[in-house]
Amino acid sequence: MPPPTDIESKLLLVDDLKENLVALDALVRGPGRRVFQARSGDEALALMLEHEFALALVDVQMPAMNGFELAELMRGTERTRHIPIIFVSAAGSELNYAFKGYESGAVDFLQKPLDAQVVRSKVNVFVDLFASRKALKQEMEAQQALVTELQAARRDLERAVRMRDDFMSMVSHELRTPLNTLFLETQVRKLHLARGNTQSFTPEKLKEMTERDQRQIQSMVRLIDDMLDVTRMRSGRLSMKPQAFDLAVLARRVVEGLTQQAEAAGASFRLEAGQAVDGVWDEFRIEQVLTNLLTNALRYGGGQPVDVRVANSGEEAVLSVRDHGIGIAPADQARIFEQFERTDSGRRQAAGGLGLGLFITRQIVESHGGRIAVCSAPGEGSTFTVTLPREPAGA
Repeated sequence: MPPPTDIESKLLLVDDLKENLVALDALVRGPGRRVFQARSGDEALALMLEHEFALALVDVQMPAMNGFELAELMRGTERTRHIPIIFVSAAGSELNYAFKGYESGAVDFLQKPLDAQVVRSKVNVFVDLFASRKALKQEMEAQQALVTELQAARRDLERAVRMRDDFMSMVSHELRTPLNTLFLETQVRKLHLARGNTQSFTPEKLKEMTERDQRQIQSMVRLIDDMLDVTRMRSGRLSMKPQAFDLAVLARRVVEGLTQQAEAAGASFRLEAGQAVDGVWDEFRIEQVLTNLLTNALRYGGGQPVDVRVANSGEEAVLSVRDHGIGIAPADQARIFEQFERTDSGRRQAAGGLGLGLFITRQIVESHGGRIAVCSAPGEGSTFTVTLPREPAGA
């Protein structure tokens, strides 16, 4: 395979006589080559420490530091020891310079007067070898980068598979609970009907049955809605329909709708929304945000009161929900806004659901050009603050 032609090769010429350097330069110069000249061993070493050379052509007989001494210094330095050396000498063969040159690490020896064709041929060999080694090194680096990329992709794929399996496991578990409850309820009712036990179907008991069924169905509907919302977000199809409304009025309505759920948790709401907080938002989605935050506050609030505040702040509206429950460790406060994430085992034990509520909440808030933040510490409760611009972005 021919050597690559897009790799630059640097050649170093070392001779104390300027005219020798000019003549040798004319012989070795060519496309894809840069030729450097040095008039002494010290100057040559300085250039070698700065550049990567494909070949050094070194005159043997130089004052101060001859070619052999330069070669010895080159072989003792990691940066320069692998540079091929061709010695050039005008001395007679009887001085045995060629043998001494090979002994000091030369790859070849040229006798003056130089044969132009021989010089070019030898230089071409080492330039081609350098280019081939360089290309091989680049190819190996590219392959290593590809291997690293493939390994990262494999880790991402394995994580995605684990997330999928965990997700399916959570969905199965979370849907099984209300379904099992409904199934057991129907079995009990069938048993009462088979025995003619009409006292189990008084208006009061039928109302309780209906309310229990409704809670279980609402639980399943919410799980399914969460999954659908995540799917829509991933494909960019989450519908948004902004319209003008009063956030304070919405907060009062949502709090009132969750009052029974708060009582069941042994908690209560304390709402601060004394004045109108008008803006242009998607009312259904903002209700979803507030419902998620209030449901979480009841779930993790330990039966303590939940504080809800809606207020104006210049060109923005601020909504905050504070519970007085188990709190969130600082290391978990960013992670809880990701898909399928909850915090430590204490919160996991207290939680149901798929771990999608805060992820959906953040996506909705950011779709409105707003932001959501949490302030919390273990054992000190949590405050979630949503800030929304009054007008849609770009209005």
